[in-house]
Amino acid sequence: MLNTPSPQSVQRESFRVRDVVLTTLVLLLLWQIIVWVTGVPRYILPGPAAVASAWVSNVGLIGENTWVTAIEVIAGLIIGTGFGAATALLLMMSSTLRRFLMPVLVLSQTIPVFALAPLLTLWLGYGLSSKIVMTILIIYFPVTSTFLDGLRGTPSGFLDLAQTMRSYRLQTLLRVRVPAALPSLTSGIRLASVYAPIGAIIGEWVGASKGLGYLMLLANGRVKTDLMFAALITLCVFTLVLRIVVGLLCRKIDTWAGKGL
Repeated sequence: MLNTPSPQSVQRESFRVRDVVLTTLVLLLLWQIIVWVTGVPRYILPGPAAVASAWVSNVGLIGENTWVTAIEVIAGLIIGTGFGAATALLLMMSSTLRRFLMPVLVLSQTIPVFALAPLLTLWLGYGLSSKIVMTILIIYFPVTSTFLDGLRGTPSGFLDLAQTMRSYRLQTLLRVRVPAALPSLTSGIRLASVYAPIGAIIGEWVGASKGLGYLMLLANGRVKTDLMFAALITLCVFTLVLRIVVGLLCRKIDTWAGKGL
């Protein structure tokens, strides 16, 4: 039987979209009122109209740099998710690895990611590689930790049933623990979709020749604040769209996992 959304859920989703649109319009209005009332110079705080004009005037430049940042973010998100999921599976299979690697993973989070960006730029250059690695580093731990928690939190009833059926350890992991832990993994992926652009932008700020982060620095250095705001808003919209797309994919995975259990 196909799962169709109820009228109540559809209504809730429409309310959410309506609330987001209404909140955005109110914030834009307040922004414009502040600019009008304070008379702040355009090079310090341009109004929404000036930012929109700058976006239209530089749409080709913004689009080109958005494409570069999108490649870095999506590649880092896919690779980082793969590495994180694989690490969680290895840690679940081996208590020895878990005993030695978990402290290393936790300690790695005490190192500011921004401090690693210059090293990655030095080692990997100013191209896409250093930004992709930066993105991987910033999402690796959330994906690994959430998936590992899900694997370790498999309901005991499922494990008892697998033991009764004399399932091998690897079979239990792949056929019982992994499907039960998929909601935890998708939760980590949702977080990663928001964190991933941060890693790419940090890498571009430290050293890059293209990308939205590079465009922001370039506009700031030339006192084109309206262009800088246009690039920033483009990044926000891209992150929001990425989060929505990832959320839809994760919802399908959660539905499949629920049917498989």
